This record gives sequence, structure tokens and C-alpha cells, in this order.
Amino acid sequence: MKVAILGFGTVGVGVYEMLEKCPGLEPGPVLVRKGKEDKPFKVSSIEQIVNDPEVGAVAEVMGGIEPANSYVAAALKAGKHVVTSNKALVAAHGIELAELARASGVSFLFSAACGGGVPFLHNLAIAAQSDEILFLGGILNGTTNFMLDAMQSEGKDYGDVLKQAQALGYAEADPTADVSGLDALRKIMLACAVAYNKLPVDGFSREGIESITAADVADFQAKGLTCRLITSGGPAGESVYAYVEPVLFPASSPECSVVKNFNMAKYNGQNAGAIVLMGQGAGRYPTASAVVRDLCGLGSLEMLRPECVKVRADNAGCAHAYYVRVDADKAGRLPFAESKADGASVRGVTAPMAVPEMHAIANEIRQEGGSIFFAAMEA
Repeated sequence: MKVAILGFGTVGVGVYEMLEKCPGLEPGPVLVRKGKEDKPFKVSSIEQIVNDPEVGAVAEVMGGIEPANSYVAAALKAGKHVVTSNKALVAAHGIELAELARASGVSFLFSAACGGGVPFLHNLAIAAQSDEILFLGGILNGTTNFMLDAMQSEGKDYGDVLKQAQALGYAEADPTADVSGLDALRKIMLACAVAYNKLPVDGFSREGIESITAADVADFQAKGLTCRLITSGGPAGESVYAYVEPVLFPASSPECSVVKNFNMAKYNGQNAGAIVLMGQGAGRYPTASAVVRDLCGLGSLEMLRPECVKVRADNAGCAHAYYVRVDADKAGRLPFAESKADGASVRGVTAPMAVPEMHAIANEIRQEGGSIFFAAMEA
């Protein structure tokens, strides 16, 4: 089957190279910006792909919501399978695109949108057909994991590790989506949709790593703790819970062994028990391998089923004790179980409190110009 590729950046080049060596698949036309058609296989019009009868599938790796959404919709309507690595696109329009795919009798798959080369969504989609998924999540952003690991293993400041991540290609010039937790949040949205037929579209709690300092690292490391950015999702009545926040783990926790830009994706099945998948969460070939894996499985898997609906996340039932560093004049807003003064700040651990409450207090303090870092304590 001939596969067209939308986008020829880092991942697109990897997909093209892998298709040249993959039995049963071959690279077709590649969509690039007008003026970039420097090879015979490169085209600048989506119509040249949609109207090509030899193209049986399209791999969308261009990123962004538009024009990717319009291009993918056009390909599906033309009866072509689509696989994508675009988490923003699936989070915004996945249900509608899956409906188009069903109407045209083709597949719409997106394993590469979560976990890079880690087959998280692929395995989760299969498991959800025969097992009840009790929990899912884990370390799903390689950029922040690299940064946190460097800060804790090398004693570097946040700004220094961000520059290092950018130099290595792990972080974009604008790293906001990664360091704010937005990238990880989009991934847990997709995982909930696959596992529970419920795509959360609002009601989230999201905290990234922008507020962590070298002094924070020194303090919790003195207590034998390691910080990781963790996504969490699971059933919550008629909805799901879905949130992202830093979490502190004792040295015995497996999350502490996940270093550099690696991911650790997890789900817990009623029958299967805990399943843990590890591997590189980003990069040309890990992501391209997930795209090609989906292409090899066309027709045998459905990720967004007909009953999948959009819901508001419900995190009210999720609660933890939190490690917090906050300006001294704001400390009274938090239910500290233990605390101590640290210069102009107070550090301590709260009594258990609801996830939305902790996030709301932090947002209020920042809106007032205050400073705060918080991380959940592993239960």
C-alpha cells in the first residue's frame, strides 16, 4: 500500500525512511509547503494526495490543528486510512474524525500521539476491549523528565537544563506546552478516550515544572525524595478524572529509575493487573516507529469507538498530601500538617487535600504575584 505523508520535518523524514524498508508499504507523495518541492515525490497541494488513487493511507505528522484537521478530514472522506502523531489534533477533533473514518470504512489511528515509540495507546485500546481499566497515566513527557532528571542528578538550575534540553532537541524553542504540563495533559485526554470512551475536554487540574528551583530540589532530595511530572487518569462516576502535577517519590519507587528523556506509561487492568511500558517518548525514529506500527495494523484496531463522548473531568475525588514551598505571607492559606520557615518562604507538607483545591490555591497565589512550588506526595 502506498502511504502519503503530510509534513516532512523530523518525524516525517523518519516515516519516509522506514516506509522504504517496510514490507507491504511504500512511501507515496509527501506534502510540503509551496516552494519546497525540491524532489519529485514532494507536492504542495493536498488535492494531489486526496485525488491520487494509488494512495491508500495518509500519515499526518505536520502538527498543529489547522490545516491538519482539514487535510485529515479530506483524506478520510476520500476513503483513505489516516494515522497521526498529532495529539493536539486528536484532543480537539478526534471524535469527529473517527466518525468520518467509520462512515468511509477506513481507520483513524494515533498511537504516536502518546509515548513516542512506547506502544501505550495501542496496547490500551486492545486491553480496553476485554478488561476494565482501573487507572492509567505515568511519565508521559520526555522533555520534562529530562529536565527534572538533570536538575536532580547534576544539581543544575531550571534555566540551565532548559537550555540543555533545547540544544539536544528535546525541547522546542518555545517549550511552554511541555514545561506547563499541557503536552502531558493532552496525552491523558487521549488515553481516557481510548480506555473509557470519554474524552475530557475541560475541568482539568494542570501543574507543570516551571516553578521548581534548585533550592526545592536540594530540600526534597535531603529527604530522600525524587520528583517526576506525572499524569493520572481513571473512572470517576459518569466522567473521568484527569490531571497532571509534579509528584515526589521515595527512592524505592520505579519512577525514580526513569531517567533522561524516557517515558513510563502505566495502566492497571481489573484482570491483567499493573502493566508498565517504558521507552523513549520522543525523537525521529521512536515516533516514526509508532506511526508505521499503526500503518501495519490498519483494519484490526479502533481507538475511538462510536460510544466515545466528550465530558468534563471530575477530579474532586482525588486527594493527596502535598509538599509545598510558598511565600511566608501566603502560607496561612494551606492546611500544613508540618512546616518550617525558610527565609522569606515556608516549606512543609499539607494534610491530604483535594487536587482541584491545591491547584486553585496555587493559581490564586500566582495571580497575586506570589511564588509557590508544590508536588504531591506519593500515597
